[in-house]
Amino acid sequence: MDAPAAVGSAAPRPRSFQEMWADLQGIGRDASSGGYRRYAWTGADADCRDWFREQAEARGLAHETDRNGNQWAWLGDPTAGDAVVTGSHLDSVPDGGAFDGPLGVVSSFAALDELRRRGVEFTRPLAITNFGDEEGARFGLACVGSRLTAGQLTKEQAYALRDADGVSLPEAMEAAGQDPETIGADPERLARIGAFVELHVEQGRALDVSGDPVGIASAIWPHGRWRFDFRGEANHAGTTRLADRRDPMLTYAETVLAARREAELAGALATFGKVSVEPNGVNAIPSLVRGWLDSRAADQATLDTVVAAIEQAAKDRAQRDGVDLAVVRESSTPVVEFGHALRDEIGRLLGGRAPLLGTGAGHDAGILSAAVPTAMLFVRNPTGVSHSPAEYAAEDDCVAGVLALADVLEGLACR
Repeated sequence: MDAPAAVGSAAPRPRSFQEMWADLQGIGRDASSGGYRRYAWTGADADCRDWFREQAEARGLAHETDRNGNQWAWLGDPTAGDAVVTGSHLDSVPDGGAFDGPLGVVSSFAALDELRRRGVEFTRPLAITNFGDEEGARFGLACVGSRLTAGQLTKEQAYALRDADGVSLPEAMEAAGQDPETIGADPERLARIGAFVELHVEQGRALDVSGDPVGIASAIWPHGRWRFDFRGEANHAGTTRLADRRDPMLTYAETVLAARREAELAGALATFGKVSVEPNGVNAIPSLVRGWLDSRAADQATLDTVVAAIEQAAKDRAQRDGVDLAVVRESSTPVVEFGHALRDEIGRLLGGRAPLLGTGAGHDAGILSAAVPTAMLFVRNPTGVSHSPAEYAAEDDCVAGVLALADVLEGLACR
């Protein structure tokens, strides 16, 4: 663990919310899209990690990177137990927005600053965290850092993860200066945590509709990711008769449409958002089309029904097209019902003015909920857009989120 900065040293002063936001704004931003490409264990990720460490040091917090690459900034004794932890993540999806993840981390530091301005006395250790590889943009699995910590991803499974260039997760970690040999479940760390509260921009418009700047999470929908491999026959696009083709692109296209139909009928969500094609030539019929399905629903039975219907539609079309089909479930997360005791306590601390919201998005808080009491706060997103450069939260609402988080942390860690 890095030592906190000594009193009277030349450590940088704490930055305000606006200054912290400005500091992060240029890291990993693509000039052409305006979105962010902060992928795990890359240069942009390293810059975000440096920023986190600098914020910790500026506040006299003890900085630590755990065995799974998650960062921690501690106020008080980390080994004392019953700690209150807040934070989120700093990585992004491809061309993601500025708020998903970073808003929670910046707000956590700003909330600590607010509590110090109030002159409160902490009676429990407090930590701010940056969980690694939450979005799964590089290795295809979300919440890698928290899954490893919670024992929901084994070392062997993690070692098998590879990015689009064939680089394995341990190779990427080692190149970034993190020892991959140490990764794995961390029950001792989890046992020190009495509560984890994650602030996040809302990924939807429920708060915009209700007129509230801040809400409290009630549950995370069950969700999963499936890989569909459609194998046909490569051939010349200019000489092969339509009747003679075994074109997997047709099967894939019908499956995409089926996903939309089945999700709409069930009141669920289903998205094919990633696809790879071989040989990927303009004048070549593909031999392989590989598509990734993301599906979510309010309950497990509905999710299972939707995915089964999509698979059946794919099989039916594959048979018609002379295409071979394989479906692999790459991840599955059951419904997360946040603990009512902590959720209700947070509602009380906020004076009953924050509505309860369900969400279809996964979060580190959802992963940790099986091991520690967890809760989430949402900040209004007037566009409802997320995972896009159009993602947005007004500054007044961000400030309201900081103050709400400070009220919650004061109630939990300063009683």
